Order: sequence, then structure tokens, then C-alpha cells
Amino acid sequence: MDIDITANRASQKWTQREKVGRVLWTIFSPLFRFSPRIFWGWRRWLLRMFGASIGHNVHIYPSVRITIPWNLTVGDNSAIGDRVIIYALGPIDVGHRATISQGAHLCAGTHDWKLSSRPLIKSLINIGDDTWICADSFIGPGVTIGNQAIVGARAVAVKNVAPSVIVAGNPCKVLKKI
Repeated sequence: MDIDITANRASQKWTQREKVGRVLWTIFSPLFRFSPRIFWGWRRWLLRMFGASIGHNVHIYPSVRITIPWNLTVGDNSAIGDRVIIYALGPIDVGHRATISQGAHLCAGTHDWKLSSRPLIKSLINIGDDTWICADSFIGPGVTIGNQAIVGARAVAVKNVAPSVIVAGNPCKVLKKI
């Protein structure tokens, strides 16, 4: 099957309002990126102004890259570390007391490879309460990480992870039940 690039590029992936929001976020995101590290409240406020749902006492570091803030929900007392990529083409829900360590990548978008036009799919990522997404790990589209699970450093989660387990590897496999 030949890929139909013309059909892909001609498809409407975003509403006019989403397009305007993305342009505005691009303009205002330097206020996020260049804020001092300890300005947690400022970054929470700025994300809320762009439609994100951010809980109390959330620490999001200034080097975090967030594609579409209004698709992001973060529960109370969670932390998102340095250089995390929040590719929120679809919704990303992070639970309470979750930790997403430096360099992790949450990717809530993909393409339907079965169709020649490769349409965009915006899939939910759900990170449960009390989870730890370790350094440089990848969480793919449509994946749920269960409550109290730990996704090890550099792990690749392309399928759901059960609650209360430690997983690691590419693709990740259960190492231990907590």
C-alpha cells in the first residue's frame, strides 16, 4: 500500500480554536521555559491559563516541553522533572503524588498505519496515583500505568502496566510485584 501523503496533509487534525491556542502557547511558552526553577506557582498558573488542570503543590520544572497544555491534567503533589516531554496531542492524565523523572517522554499521539492516509490518532495516556516514571522512559499512546507502579529507567511502555508492579526494558516486562 502506498502512503497517501496528500490526503494526510489535507486532513483537518485541529479545530480553528486549537490552532489559535497552539500559536498563543508558542508565543507565551518562553514565560514558562525561562522562569526561575523555584517558580512552581508561576508555571502552574500559566498552564492553568492555557487550560491545563493542575493540582495543588505540583512541581513542573521549566525545561519540561508541553505540546498542548489544555490536554494535560496533573493531580496534587505530583512532580514532572527536567527535560520531560509531554507530547499531549491527546489527553494526558497524571495522578496524585506521581513522579515523572528527567527525560521521560509521554507521547499521546500516533498515526493509523492501516490506512494509506495515516490519519492522526490522539490517544489518552493515564498515569495512576503514586506512580514513578523513571528517567528517560517512554510511555506510548493509549497506555495506562496502574496506581503505585514503577516504570524503570529507559523502559518503553507501549502496553498497559498493572498496578503495584515494577517494569523495565524495551518493551517493558514485569520485574517484581510491589
